[in-house]
Order: sequence, then structure tokens, then C-alpha cells
Amino acid sequence: MLFCFGLGYSALHYLQQARRERVYGTVRDAAAAPALPGLHTVVFDPANAELKDVLRDASEILVSIPPDEHGDPVLRLFAGALPRHAHIIYLSSLGVYGDAQGAIVTEEGICRPQRRRSQARLAAEQRWMKAAKERQARLSILRLGGIYGPKRNPLVALRRGEAKRIAKPGQVFNRIHVADIAQAIGAAFAKNGGGIFNVADDEPSAPGDPVVFAARLLGIEPPPEIPFDQARRSMSPMALSFYEECRRADNSKLKSVLGVRLLYPTYREGLRALFEAGEGR
Repeated sequence: MLFCFGLGYSALHYLQQARRERVYGTVRDAAAAPALPGLHTVVFDPANAELKDVLRDASEILVSIPPDEHGDPVLRLFAGALPRHAHIIYLSSLGVYGDAQGAIVTEEGICRPQRRRSQARLAAEQRWMKAAKERQARLSILRLGGIYGPKRNPLVALRRGEAKRIAKPGQVFNRIHVADIAQAIGAAFAKNGGGIFNVADDEPSAPGDPVVFAARLLGIEPPPEIPFDQARRSMSPMALSFYEECRRADNSKLKSVLGVRLLYPTYREGLRALFEAGEGR
């Protein structure tokens, strides 16, 4: 039985692809719970006895809830209810590496996050390592690149007039299609693959490149470039983190150990498939 802490974009896409027969997942509001075959939802509440009872029977756990200002909410509220000998997958971020100034980062490298969000992510990873050891559980940490996919991509942003083409010379980062995240989750469970894995595409690229490519697919002009120093004034903390750090993620371990063959090795394959599926039209 699979237990999902959080049913966000990546977790739901995995469940839609995997079609698991017996899944429990947490929601904040029972009235807004997603409807999927085989999915049973429970409210994320430490007073919820049903959640703890079900969790103790889980053989596999997927954690997609990010840390908050107090740390990891799952471990803070439910560490004592985690089952022994389960396989846990924790969805993290490439942000834990910090700014590598364009160098390649691997899972064996040192993490030096400068931003508070990324520091909290790294602290959460370390806490999950400790919890997994205590519960004799197998832990897979998937460090995700910039996520895109259906309804969340430059094609849609261009049609809504929300796409920005921000120019910062030398800036690159990795992306990852949500379908390839689902692949990585499935492979980690299937191969019982413990450890840390970079889940990223093959080609770290400049931030404006996918916007230009998406505009070409739509047959429209891309938005004008905006200098980063100007754009940063209105950026969210999450968006800013992508531009203030520069790195190239090595994904060879994802391929060699988990056997993942990316469906969308670059943003070009991913955006073209989304366009052909009707995105942005």
C-alpha cells in the first residue's frame, strides 16, 4: 500500500500514470480532495487517528510536502507513526546544491545552499535520512529540476500574456517534465533504489530559451527581453532562487542506477509534445 504525504502536481501525475490499486493521500480540505481510481484521502491533521492507523500499514511512502518555517511538517507531526521497513521517497530540489557558478553538480558533491528555502530543504533531507535509519526504512531522495508539464509551461504562459523573457548572461538551469518525475518515482519504487538522485533533463539552458521556442511553436513573437536586475524587483522568492544560482545537474545516476530513459530529454521535446496535445491553443 502506498501512502502519499501531499497530493500536489508531481504526486498526482505519478498516481495518474501508475494507476496504483491501493493509495492513501493527505489533503488539507476533504471537500477539495482529488478524485482518482483507487485513491483514498485523509485529512492532514495530527489528531486524525485514521491517518496514523493507515500510515502504519504502508509499505511505500511518497513525501511531496515542502518544509515550512518550522521545518518538515511530516516529521514534526507524524514521525512516531512511520512504519518500519518501508520504502520512502522524498521529493526535494536541486536548490540544495546552492550556486555552483555554472559547474556540474553530482549527488556525491557538497551542498552549499545560500537561500533560506534551500537550506530548509537540505535540513529536511537530513532529517529524513535520520528518520529512515531509525525506522530501518529505505530512503530515496529525488532532487528535482524546474518542473513543467500540462497547464504549467511557457505555451500557456504566452497565451495568458504572463510569459517573461528574462536575460541574465551565462545563466542556465535544468528543467524536468512532470512525466519524467513520475518515471523516476516509479523506477525508484520498482527497483527499491535507495540513495540520492538528480531528476533533471539533459540540457541545462538559459531561462529565456524555452519561451522563445514556445513562441515559435505558437507562431507568435516572443516577449521582449527584460534585464534580470530589472525583473528581480517583482520576482517571487521561488522564481528568484532560479536566477540567483547557476548550476548544471548531472543526471547519469538516474539513468544508470534507476534505468530511467527520459521521455523529454530537453525542453524542446517536452514543449513540442505539449503543443501537439493542444497546450496554449
